[in-house]
Amino acid sequence: MDDNKLENGVSNLAFPPGDALTQELSLQTVLHIALRYKWTILVSTILSLAVAFLFLLKATPIYTSSSRVYVEQSGPKIISEYEGVMTQSGNYLYTQGELIKSTPIVADVVNDSRIKQFRTFADVDNLAAYIKNNLNVSIGRKDDIIAVSFDSPYPVEAAEIVNAVVQSYINYHSTRKRSTVSEVLRILQKEKVKRDEELSDKFAELLEFARENSEVSLDNQGGNIFFTRLTKLSTAVTDAQLSALNAKADYEAVKSMEDEPAKIKQFASASSTAGVRIFVNDTETQLKAELRAVEIELQNARYHCREDHPVTQAIHAKIDRIKQELESQAREFADSYAEVMQLRWTTAMERENELQASFDAQFQASCDLGIKATEYSVLQSELRRTERLCEILDDRIKELNVTEDVGALNINILEIARPAGSPSKPEKRKFMAMALALGLMLGGGLTMLREMFDGRLRSADEMSAVLGIPILGVIPTMSDRKAVVLSGHKVRGLLKLIVAGVHQRTGATTSSGTAQSEFLPAQDDGKAIIEDKSIMERAREVRSELGYIRCIHSTSKKTHGAVCTITSPTEARIKTKTTVVGLPIAGKSKITSETPDAVKRGQKVHLEPKSIVAEAYRTIRTAVFFGISREEAKTIVVTSPSPGDGKSTVVSNLAIAMAQAGQRTLVVDADLRKPMQHNIFQIDSREEGLSNLLAGTINIEEAIRPGPVDGLDIINCGIEVPNPSEVLNSDSFAKALKVFSGRYDRVIIDSPPVGPVADSQILAALCDVTLLVLRAERSTRRHSQQARDSLLSVGGHILGAIVNDVAPKHSRYGYHYAGRYGGYGSYSHYGYYGNREKKKALAG
Repeated sequence: MDDNKLENGVSNLAFPPGDALTQELSLQTVLHIALRYKWTILVSTILSLAVAFLFLLKATPIYTSSSRVYVEQSGPKIISEYEGVMTQSGNYLYTQGELIKSTPIVADVVNDSRIKQFRTFADVDNLAAYIKNNLNVSIGRKDDIIAVSFDSPYPVEAAEIVNAVVQSYINYHSTRKRSTVSEVLRILQKEKVKRDEELSDKFAELLEFARENSEVSLDNQGGNIFFTRLTKLSTAVTDAQLSALNAKADYEAVKSMEDEPAKIKQFASASSTAGVRIFVNDTETQLKAELRAVEIELQNARYHCREDHPVTQAIHAKIDRIKQELESQAREFADSYAEVMQLRWTTAMERENELQASFDAQFQASCDLGIKATEYSVLQSELRRTERLCEILDDRIKELNVTEDVGALNINILEIARPAGSPSKPEKRKFMAMALALGLMLGGGLTMLREMFDGRLRSADEMSAVLGIPILGVIPTMSDRKAVVLSGHKVRGLLKLIVAGVHQRTGATTSSGTAQSEFLPAQDDGKAIIEDKSIMERAREVRSELGYIRCIHSTSKKTHGAVCTITSPTEARIKTKTTVVGLPIAGKSKITSETPDAVKRGQKVHLEPKSIVAEAYRTIRTAVFFGISREEAKTIVVTSPSPGDGKSTVVSNLAIAMAQAGQRTLVVDADLRKPMQHNIFQIDSREEGLSNLLAGTINIEEAIRPGPVDGLDIINCGIEVPNPSEVLNSDSFAKALKVFSGRYDRVIIDSPPVGPVADSQILAALCDVTLLVLRAERSTRRHSQQARDSLLSVGGHILGAIVNDVAPKHSRYGYHYAGRYGGYGSYSHYGYYGNREKKKALAG
């Protein structure tokens, strides 16, 4: 299989198609899109700025009042006999910040009847929620200062609300600490009551025993060793019972705070129980140091990343993990401390039991020496022990009563809130800048949305990518011509060509063999005067490749000639004050005084051979010549997806370009529904043509009309037929096409558009190659793809596509006509257009 053809019959000679639908937009493309929809962006921006301006005019100014609070992380001592070691929490201040905004703090502020009457809360149903939403608490990055601020339209009220919140926070801390002390105090008071009752009972028992046994006199000072040991054991039992009592009180206090590990830690740090100390856990210290480091890392990451960035999320996950480990450490500490307290209580009870058992044994041994004396001694020891225990409990209760009256000693107000002097919101500059950015983004979004849903094909690359076919060439937009009056020497040079041609055809020469004519110098208005009227008469018969020349006899007595002005680089006009006649084109057709637009466009290559458009058609001609051999592309059908894409103009200009290249070319107008070639080549629509040829009423010689250049012939449409598709699908047309191929090098067929009718499919199946004409900014993806598929479905060989009506200097299409072809209008050194043609004409 030929490597230059795809399996579906599409030629693969030009550059390979790229994925235009998924290609990245370059900056230049984005700028072109923005310029194309500049009004959308401009209107969106203006509307956004206008809305922002109106909002600022009607917005209520907001004032912000703030207070600064310093919170120490170590609390006051509750019991001073023994002091525990309490480690600091890395997120303590953040916890306090959340606590300030919590419901208990805000609820205390809301309950103030005076604050309820503030104008800030007018038309507010939920005061607590409103305060939470407008209350801001921030922690210092380089210090331990907590800043509390509140936003309100009334500056005085904002300051009072902030102060009320701070005071509520202090009261909360005071109440919380009092509750902790009160809980321990309640346990001790309960135990004190029991021990007082026990002391009374022991004293009454001793008194009763002494009353009943007054005759017994026991000397516990000088007694034997048994009595001395008994006395020491009694003292030891008393100490063990006191230790067990203390351990029990501490254990019950810890059990009551089992669900609050922080309180257990605080109790442990301030507990005065015998010899119990809590030391800093190295693991916990490392975790807290790691937490502070990670929090600093998070603060640094927030300068560069958003909250949803993977780096920020990873740091958050690491912080959560460390906090969980710290909480686990706190829970483990609480559980361990509770177990220690229980173990200490159990140990104290066991020691008490052991001492009690020893005491009982010793007591039994001393009974022989004096049971009653021993009993009396025991009663005295128990009484002293109970008295000592009651004194200790009484001292503790007094100490806790003093501590209970102390408030939150670790909270200090550094700055109270004061009314703000100027509003803090809205920030006008920032708000307008955001409105500008939002307007630009909205306009850009609408622009990209319109561009996304715009199905029109714009660039050659996009067309090639969407259709999967190469682009043979790009034809610029044919703009209207602008009149330019040439100077006298340029007009004289042009008229020499004309006169030379006239003399060559008429034989009017001088003795030297060259044509002569007299010219006057250029006048002030830039017009040259031709004095020889006979030359002007004969000039009407001269074929000129430079364009249409209109000659008028002058009735001016002063000049008695004709005035010649140039309206484009390739078009000459000769004006007088009387009548206007047309100069024959190639000596074969007449041009009216006002050349039709169809002729100007359809014969652009012939009328303006130095134009950008003519060069574009020559480029397409070259692509066809070298893209496929002549034998494989003798019959060429030109069609388009939709009407109005310019296929008829492409047919005529491409045919002229091929004829100028020396190839015998035939243009066949097979658009039997809406023919255009008779208008382009100024053939009477009533003249017989293709339809008559296929009907057999005329032969081929009668159907052929000569074109404006040598080597170009035209077969116009002919009479209207009721069944165009059947006519084109007939054997007569196939035989005629075969005859055309034998007589001409190239047969270019003007076909109807693909979409509406099936004529183009019939022609594509009969002809060698098919050229698909697409119009920039008009042909759509859907119609173009449907046209391609329709042609391929009948076995058509699509050689490539021609992009028509491309605006010059439109860099999005990849063609800069102004820079590439702009200077071609004056390149007289090129032989085809320049001095060699002029010299040849003069020499003739």
